[in-house]
This record gives sequence, structure tokens and C-alpha cells, in this order.
Amino acid sequence: MSARSKILSVIEAKPSSAKEISGETGLNYSSVLHHLKLLEHEGIVARKGGRPYVWFTTGAGQLRLEQLIKESPH
Repeated sequence: MSARSKILSVIEAKPSSAKEISGETGLNYSSVLHHLKLLEHEGIVARKGGRPYVWFTTGAGQLRLEQLIKESPH
């Protein structure tokens, strides 16, 4: 599973901070932040609140997650 897929899976289950996402996925914190910013630029995720930000999927993020689930081998 790619880093972005792992990140999306975590925040789809529960909107989370980058630190929480890092802990859940085992990915390096700075890597998580990098991917979150790219996903935000693509309109797939958004953040709310003050630091630490809480990240969540947008409508586009939900559609992408559903597509990844369909494509994954069972």
C-alpha cells in the first residue's frame, strides 16, 4: 500500500493530526506532512482548526478512497 493510500485510510476512519497519522501508519512525520500537503493541493484532503491541524478527506478524497478499495486485490 502506498504512503498516500495509508494516510487516506487513517483519516477516512477518523480525522487525525499528522502526528497521529504518522503513528498509525509507521511513516516518518515529515513524510506524512509532505504527502498531506500534496493531497491538500489536489483537493483530496483538507485541514481544520489550529496547530496541530486535524486532517480529513474531502468529497474528492472519499471518491479516491473508494476507487483504491475497488482496485486493491482481495
